[in-house]
Amino acid sequence: MNPILKNIIAVIVGLVIGSIVNMAIIMISGSIIPPPEGVDLSNMESLKEAMPIFGPKHLIMPFLAHALGALVGAFLAAKIAASYKMTFAFVIGGFFLLGGIMAASMLPAPMWFNVIDIGLAYIPMAWMGGRCAMLKNG
Repeated sequence: MNPILKNIIAVIVGLVIGSIVNMAIIMISGSIIPPPEGVDLSNMESLKEAMPIFGPKHLIMPFLAHALGALVGAFLAAKIAASYKMTFAFVIGGFFLLGGIMAASMLPAPMWFNVIDIGLAYIPMAWMGGRCAMLKNG
């Protein structure tokens, strides 16, 4: 297969599957750690209003969703890419980081969470995903 086409497919697969992982974790998060009474996790306005009453335990699942989405996406991109495997892992991490920054600007999450989320959930996980993919190659 043409290496350029393979690299494009790597980015698309990394973004799509990483996003699916992220959304799947977000969707099940309410059943693992229930939100405060009366909060609708599927409604952005409800989330904005409830954010001040969220405790640290309510932010564990969003962090895991962001981190694991970036990790899986970067792993797949690096695994599929024909060349520059770590670069493509970081491309996925960069896309997820942009999404995280946008989410942080839309939701009034505590600053400590935004710092941890933006600092640890995207680029470090992209690095880890890329390294794991390269180790698995032999």
